[in-house]
Amino acid sequence: MATADVTVMGGGIFGLAVAWTCLRRGARVRLLERDRIGAGSSGGLVGALAPHVPENWNPKKAFQLESLLMASAFWAEVEEASGIAPGYARTGRWQPLADAAAVALAREREAGAAELWRGQAAWRVVPAPAGDWAPASPTGFVIEDTLTARLHPRDAAKALVAAIRARGGVVEVGASEPPPEVSGQGRAGAVIWATGAAGLSALSEDLGRPVGTGIKGQAALFACEARDRPQLFAGGLHIVPHHDGTVAVGSTSERTFDAPETTDAQLDTLIDTARAVCPALRGAPVIERWAGVRPRARTRAPMLGRWPGRAGHFIANGGFKIGFGMAPKVAEVIADLVLDGRDAIPPGFRVEDSL
Repeated sequence: MATADVTVMGGGIFGLAVAWTCLRRGARVRLLERDRIGAGSSGGLVGALAPHVPENWNPKKAFQLESLLMASAFWAEVEEASGIAPGYARTGRWQPLADAAAVALAREREAGAAELWRGQAAWRVVPAPAGDWAPASPTGFVIEDTLTARLHPRDAAKALVAAIRARGGVVEVGASEPPPEVSGQGRAGAVIWATGAAGLSALSEDLGRPVGTGIKGQAALFACEARDRPQLFAGGLHIVPHHDGTVAVGSTSERTFDAPETTDAQLDTLIDTARAVCPALRGAPVIERWAGVRPRARTRAPMLGRWPGRAGHFIANGGFKIGFGMAPKVAEVIADLVLDGRDAIPPGFRVEDSL
């Protein structure tokens, strides 16, 4: 086999999106995954592609907006190449408003969204909808935004693998190190490390200081047909209707944990809360309980760029809670850097920013 232009280490959402984007831009690509595709948090349930609040604008929020606006075309192309539906839909979101102060603040943000989202999506205060899907709202109002989208994490990963292979890329599962023919020098030997929480630990050890950590999350999947409904954000939970007749709910955020893939009473509380805020879930059975560890960089933004001290090696990590939403833009800027030498990584996202 000819030497790959790009070797991507890691079969989570960042690794898969980067591999697909580099392939589309003419690179020969090999993706290597040690365990299984989506072995970490990318194999979870939730798939909420939700924006930050439209105020106090900063590079992270601007980057996320660009990625969310790219998502429709990105996933449509993946679906066309793979023949597999990734479950993407921009269905919007409802958030109940607890009191008069919350209503006033939400109304102030309407103008911010109109300007910052450049007319491509809306954030508005509307009367709370009726029906068993709508969350109870003490004020009778909810925030409705039209930017939020959903994605089925596992179907999206399957679609990306199939798309990469359909376009001539290589995806190998069970490989833990770059192949020996990858020199690590120059374009022909570029290695992109997208290895999640384990990768943050390895990078911390290599650099001699902590650059990030893993945060455990637990989520649940209900059998409930609501595929055309908007997402909900209520009771501190994301409630996400998927295209396959399920609804995902998550998640906890645990800094300290003993068993990274084991669910416990914290998930029971989450399930009870979901049923309390969304009447449609009260009679719906839970068909899966999930736990996994999400990679969080010290800056809480994705960690992108060159691996300090390793020529030809690059990092794409730290998706944490917004990895699926950030993936199209992350893939674009990593491909810019690796293939063209163009550094478009925003402030706060660089590996050096976490040192």
